[in-house]
Amino acid sequence: MKLQIRTFFLAMLLATTPFTYAQKSNPVNFDKISLNDFSLNGVNVDTSYGAVVLSEVGNSSFIANKKGYFSLVYKYQRRVKILHSKAFDIATVKIPLYKNAKTDDEETLESLKATTYNVENGKIVETDLEKSNVYREVADKNLVIRKFTMPAIREGSVIDVSYTIQSDFLFNLQPWSFQGSYPILWSEYNLNLPSFFEYVFLRTGTRDFDVKESKEKYQNYLVRVAAENMAFGRDEMYSLNSTNTISRWVMKNVPALKEEPFTSSIKNHLSRIEFQLSGRQFPNTEHVDILGSWSKAALELSRDENFAGKFQEENNWAADALQKLNVGALEPLEKARVIYSFVQRTVSNKGIRDIYLSKPLKETLSSKAGYVADINLLLTLLLKKAGLQAFPVLLSTRSHGYATEQFPILNQYNYVITKLKANNQNFYLDASDNKLGFGKLPIYCYNGTGALIDLGAGIVPLNSSDLLEKKTTRVILVNNAQNKDEWVGSLQSALGYYESLDIRKDIAEKGQTAYEKTLSDAYTNEYSIRDIKMDDVDKLDKEIKMNYALKITRSPENDIIYFNPMLKEGMKENYFKSEERKYPVELYSKIDETYNFTIQVPEGFVVDETPKSTRVSLNETDGSFEYIIAKSPTEVSLTTSLKINKAIFLDDEYEALRGFLDFVVKKHAEQIVFKKKP
Repeated sequence: MKLQIRTFFLAMLLATTPFTYAQKSNPVNFDKISLNDFSLNGVNVDTSYGAVVLSEVGNSSFIANKKGYFSLVYKYQRRVKILHSKAFDIATVKIPLYKNAKTDDEETLESLKATTYNVENGKIVETDLEKSNVYREVADKNLVIRKFTMPAIREGSVIDVSYTIQSDFLFNLQPWSFQGSYPILWSEYNLNLPSFFEYVFLRTGTRDFDVKESKEKYQNYLVRVAAENMAFGRDEMYSLNSTNTISRWVMKNVPALKEEPFTSSIKNHLSRIEFQLSGRQFPNTEHVDILGSWSKAALELSRDENFAGKFQEENNWAADALQKLNVGALEPLEKARVIYSFVQRTVSNKGIRDIYLSKPLKETLSSKAGYVADINLLLTLLLKKAGLQAFPVLLSTRSHGYATEQFPILNQYNYVITKLKANNQNFYLDASDNKLGFGKLPIYCYNGTGALIDLGAGIVPLNSSDLLEKKTTRVILVNNAQNKDEWVGSLQSALGYYESLDIRKDIAEKGQTAYEKTLSDAYTNEYSIRDIKMDDVDKLDKEIKMNYALKITRSPENDIIYFNPMLKEGMKENYFKSEERKYPVELYSKIDETYNFTIQVPEGFVVDETPKSTRVSLNETDGSFEYIIAKSPTEVSLTTSLKINKAIFLDDEYEALRGFLDFVVKKHAEQIVFKKKP
């Protein structure tokens, strides 16, 4: 899927949108509160979420600091009306602050004010947040959270929050979400950008701005260098003139965006803007390219000791490990398989962290534990040490959101895999999952594109539409010669790869016996299964083949038998409940499922009624469904297939997809009717 992220250079974007004057002012006055703020009369807004954001405004600007450079100042204001207790979570506020892990320098939170307003006896009563109730949490080495819960909240409360963040980290120009999990009546972001700095503008979502305006304004900055940083022991002042671009974006009456089934990450689809520092140029100086190219980023990562910087060293410990594996005489692909299996079995996965090493690779191997990046960079090193062509690949997992392939914005990536080139083929490897086959990736890795970290860099396509999950099932039921009120038979199924992977993980966690019991317990009442057999469970590259014996008991008193030929294999419900959807459906893969069924007519019965055969298509070529049934005096047979030929459906295709699956669910629920002979 082409990523739905619009990317512009900020200066270019603003140059095409002249400043305009019109009725575009914020209806909320944050400096005062009135009884009108407690009423939503006449406002067309969805109140089912339990809260409404009346107004949310952010302002970012630059100031000259005393360190001889610039700082960012971000001012935030929000007013919320709480309607129902189910929305009390909106009263818990988390303010992220960036921290430099090397220097411990941190963004500063200033001028925090949080007030809850309630109406009592016709008067507004305000309760201010106590400073002692603001807590500091360290989320990770680069992120500190200031967290608090608004006081005295109840249904009907109005809450105000305002604060300022001052930051010396110019790369961290605050992003802005115009949309969230609650309806927003007014969302506004303002930016005052000096001409010295260049930012790439990243936008997600498809909603248009209600207001988008810009103007230019002359501004002078006095940059002060403190005395302790000067040779002559006194402060120095420098005057810099700038033609600033002042921009303003507004969205009005923005609906909440709730997460629907088959969504990679909701943040991919929120109406949102982000900024990435790309360059700077001060008067009478050369332009400095900060963001750079993927080739430059790949070169820097290859030299970074926290990534691949140690690959070119002797690494005798790696040579020793390979010697013990005795892979020297093996052909390249077999050599790679042995090394992959060794890393996969030896090093346990501590989880997903980021793209950098948490410790030296030698320690990862000796401790037999590491994060995904540790494990797969270790794999890459060992493959290289064995004389194979192997390279790291960066990617962003589904839940982490899309990454922008045009620019090397490394914080958009959270995962590392290995690319192997052997026998004129490319293989993508992930040794962090001990049940994953060679050349297979976890399904959550298929999220657009990856970035190859090689001298030439490059884009690696990892699209869910490139995956096909194929399943074939065959069921045969005949009359039991020992009991005329029973059918006996078998089910044979060739599963898809990722269904097989889930089963392997279940067996590893619970044990084979417990898994088989869970499978048996799914068949209740008149159904029972036995003699469960699974082939290729230990062959991680292959799909599992499963078969078991079936027995279905009928009541001897029934003159009419209603029987669903889909057994447990049919689609029981449509995943898509909502009548409309505002963003794409993102399936994990394409789908190809075939189900063949044959049943013998019970002795003393005739076929009274069968479902009708049918064929339908989804948007002509996007999918198809067949349900073909045939009957004779002695048996009924059914062949049904479901194919979905792409994984991504845009929001304007949602209605057709939902209707198509509704039809499948209804058809899979239809029954054969057997009637006793007179």
